[in-house]
Amino acid sequence: MKKGNLLQHELIGLKAEVIGSNNPSLEGKEGVIMNETRNTLTLEEDGELKILPKKEVSLSITLPEGQKVKVEGKKLLARPEDRIKKFR
Repeated sequence: MKKGNLLQHELIGLKAEVIGSNNPSLEGKEGVIMNETRNTLTLEEDGELKILPKKEVSLSITLPEGQKVKVEGKKLLARPEDRIKKFR
């Protein structure tokens, strides 16, 4: 997985941190992405699941190699399987 093609890959299992949001209570949330729907990401943070609306957040996603990638949640708005096909 490379920084430039993150949108072509599965995000579940990657670590993510909210670095910006329209909702200040979401900023700083971080954990492992456990689920993804068309409009949301679910993070596991300290044993709790937090549902994040994609359109309201900017994320720093850590790739398996350790590199961090900034992603606007709006770019992720799609069902995961459709997003992966779209960016091939």
